Amino acid sequence: MLTRRGLVAASAGLAIATESLAQGSGPIRIACAGPLTGSNAAAGDQMKTGAQQAVEDFNRAGGVLGRQLALELGDDACDPRQAVSVANQMAGRRVVMVAGHYCSGSSIPASKVYAEEGVLQISPASTNPRYTDEGSWNTFRTCGRDDQQGQIAGKYIAENFKGKRVAILHDNQAYGKGLAEETKKAMNAAGMQEALFAAYNPGERDYNALVSRLKGANIEVMYIGGYYTEAGLILRQAKEQGMPVTLIGGDALVTRDFWQITGAAGEGALMTFSSDPRTRPSAADVVARFKAKNIDPEGYVLYTYAAVQIWAAAAAKINSIDPRKVAEAMKAQGPWQTVLGPISFDRKGDVTVPDYVFYIWRNGSYAQI
Repeated sequence: MLTRRGLVAASAGLAIATESLAQGSGPIRIACAGPLTGSNAAAGDQMKTGAQQAVEDFNRAGGVLGRQLALELGDDACDPRQAVSVANQMAGRRVVMVAGHYCSGSSIPASKVYAEEGVLQISPASTNPRYTDEGSWNTFRTCGRDDQQGQIAGKYIAENFKGKRVAILHDNQAYGKGLAEETKKAMNAAGMQEALFAAYNPGERDYNALVSRLKGANIEVMYIGGYYTEAGLILRQAKEQGMPVTLIGGDALVTRDFWQITGAAGEGALMTFSSDPRTRPSAADVVARFKAKNIDPEGYVLYTYAAVQIWAAAAAKINSIDPRKVAEAMKAQGPWQTVLGPISFDRKGDVTVPDYVFYIWRNGSYAQI
């Protein structure tokens, strides 16, 4: 057992090691962590693609503070326990920043590990308020929050589907349930009550029993708080049972893999996401580099790219990669110029100007309404 003197010595040693890491030479290790396998792998691949291009672009331009970047990849499969394991692995590899995770249920527990181990975390995709509300010095995101997204969705449903029978469904996970509850709250506040509020089990392939329940309740609109795989399956099976139902979902539907699941049944599906970053002037050069590689930087590609950009800009501005110092600079010295446009953070690490709009699926692709 360490004595008090031993604990002090150990703490001093850790501080020296951290400072040495921050001021050292050789490549700077950063990471991207998310679901590289499993049912949400398409989103994880978007994040990986964005991080890889950012590292490539920075290294071609001379790196950060004169040092090249080395990218570590972590696969959490959107599993909270695996996310904690990945967080410990990244800390062991001495990364200073992680662009990740994707699922809120992974980001929240992983953030505790990163905080203890002195690692800065910037999620491009985790929208559950708890991620930053309960976060520490190290938690940031380049996307908005579910209480902002749900407010837009709930108000839209109440205004555009007045008199329709609406079901609000969720997968009982941090992202899906949180988004469904926020949408319900906003819809109810706008004077509309749902006909059904229910959970489904993620990871299944057959949702026909749920569809039969929806059909029996004469549901005309279903809002799904959850990920694209299950949402796509539920919609397809509903249409196969002859239901003329409209699907509305959140930002997790922003991948062409959704249409791969639904086929023509996805026609007219709606979802909330930020206004398309691919069309912003600030992203033009980077989008062109992606397209030269035959890559469409959809979904979270540019949100991940922006996470690396912001970290690099803050490190350059204060001439240090010390994670705590960089985190403080990120909050105090914005706005930061990114592919998404200028981004500033509040004291929690949330973006100060969220930007949610509605999209519609048509003929295998989605477009902003």
